[in-house]
Amino acid sequence: MGSIKVQKLSKSFGVHTVFHDVSFEIRRGERIGLIGANGAGKSTLLKCLMGEEEYDNGAFVVSEGESIGYLQQDITYADDVTLRQTITEAWQDVMKLEKDLKAVEKDMQAHPDDEGLMNRYARMQDRFEWLGGYEYESMSRKIVQGLGFSEADMDRPVQSFSGGQKTRINLAKALVRRPDYLFLDEPTNHLDVDMLEWLESYLLSYGGGILIVSHDRYFLDRVATGILELSHGKVTKYKGNYSRYVEQHAQQQKALEKAYKKQQEHIHETEEYIRKYKAGIKAKQARGRQSQLDRLERIEWQPEDESLHFNFKPVEECGQKVLVLDKVSGGFADRQLFDHLSLLLRRGEAASLIGPNGTGKTTLIRMIMGEKEPTDGHITLGSRVHIGYFAQEHTDLHGAWTVLDEIMNDFSYGEEEARSVLGRFMFRGDDVFKVIDSLSGGEQARLALLKLFLQGPNFLILDEPTNHLDIPTREVLEQALLEFGGTYLVVSHDRYFLDKITQRTLVLENKQLTEYVGNYSYYREKVREAQEAAEKAAAEGQGSSPAHEKETAPAAKKAEPPAAQAVKAPAQAPAYGQAAKLEKIEMKIAELEATIKMYEVQMNMPQNQTDADAMMELTREYEAAQAQLDEAYEKWEALSES
Repeated sequence: MGSIKVQKLSKSFGVHTVFHDVSFEIRRGERIGLIGANGAGKSTLLKCLMGEEEYDNGAFVVSEGESIGYLQQDITYADDVTLRQTITEAWQDVMKLEKDLKAVEKDMQAHPDDEGLMNRYARMQDRFEWLGGYEYESMSRKIVQGLGFSEADMDRPVQSFSGGQKTRINLAKALVRRPDYLFLDEPTNHLDVDMLEWLESYLLSYGGGILIVSHDRYFLDRVATGILELSHGKVTKYKGNYSRYVEQHAQQQKALEKAYKKQQEHIHETEEYIRKYKAGIKAKQARGRQSQLDRLERIEWQPEDESLHFNFKPVEECGQKVLVLDKVSGGFADRQLFDHLSLLLRRGEAASLIGPNGTGKTTLIRMIMGEKEPTDGHITLGSRVHIGYFAQEHTDLHGAWTVLDEIMNDFSYGEEEARSVLGRFMFRGDDVFKVIDSLSGGEQARLALLKLFLQGPNFLILDEPTNHLDIPTREVLEQALLEFGGTYLVVSHDRYFLDKITQRTLVLENKQLTEYVGNYSYYREKVREAQEAAEKAAAEGQGSSPAHEKETAPAAKKAEPPAAQAVKAPAQAPAYGQAAKLEKIEMKIAELEATIKMYEVQMNMPQNQTDADAMMELTREYEAAQAQLDEAYEKWEALSES
């Protein structure tokens, strides 16, 4: 089995050491995830291995004849370069060999008895076949179509495609030759769920070795057979996927910290003994201990890399209804993106909005924000609702300002107060004088999160908030959202993130909105169940369409409590008596929701989980409260629609 080896690789920029003595091996069939905080040197390491950066010391050993495919971030293309030309570039050596073969064929026709020509032709033909020359066109079509491009797309300029489509084009270019090894730098950026799942399936069936730089934990869980962690200039290798790495890393850090502290105690005690007796009657023993101390192999341990720490401010309470969509339609002049969407988002709900790229998720968000008018229907925000918006492109940041200016000007802070809050988000020292346009994607995301934190909203709308964030920062954001007392709606392709922080999934697809009361994994399970039911029905001769209709949206709706169903906004304001009744029911709903949360906390307590009688009683009370809540929502809906 082949392999590539990295041996004692080191790289510095001036006095700053990026990494040193980095060594690892990747064998065919291994899929290694390379992780680390932003700025740790992951992309630099890949560039050194690909020859785009020179390394200072060490070696990168690749066996003769073995090839490497490379996907890098943010490739730029000339305005007139088409998709067909881009894919064709990957086959330049094969196409040249094909041309040379035809030339030799002509020479052989002119000199049929030339044995040297025939031998040369046979060698060239063997290499042509080995390089995939007889199937390169079909292989190109397979990869391009698998990544969602049509034949009509082939002659479009690459620059005319979206960010997600460009990522797929770069992937196609890296994958099309099916190299022995793949180096992928953030391959999941801008990919929607369908493309992510296609890529996962493709890589799982890939026979070569793969090195993947990624912050996508779900992707690493699905694909990786091992993890390389780059931290403090060194790499540590772990067996298994990302979840297994988390377990191993925690155990390792705990054991290392314990051993380090124990050794430090021993060193301190020994040094005290030497100081006390080096000039006394025990000087010989002191010299002996000094000699032992000099030979001692010191344990290296450093605390985890510093990350930001924040919690959202206590939120101002708002009305029970936070957001109501009533038969909302929208799109562009030449294309309708969605049609007659209805939705009720209640106070305290944590919902995700997902769907393929181009279905209108960002357009819908812009309508909710009041930046774009729907072509039909109404969007209503509840009373005392204050929106905090995290834009994917960070359009709320002023590119020409410094980081310090952004906070001082937008929030009327003095310099000392601004520096204090910026420090909590890891902007310290001269970092505060950086111009925003010069910041990395991760730094801009942190600054946008800080502004969101300072606004004190009770309804968060987050459009791809984890883009450019490293894993430690994503985990901080997850915890902050879990402790956030308000409502939030998240657009994201980060499936791990969605599983962690949402309990309701809204799928925008085929111009419609389908609801699932559960996180991303729950939604995918329901889709799988529907597909299996449809396949079973088809196999039994019942046809697939009715089964699909039965099992997709209606099945999800059936599992939902009444509150999760779409609610029509009243055509006119209710009468005073009706309004009073609504307010009374809303208070009852709030009380019951608080009671249910209390029972959930109690049911998760270890002492109750080990007490069968206590759990039985808590479950009975929880179910009774849930039944009362469902009844209250039914009454609320009836009054709202009357």
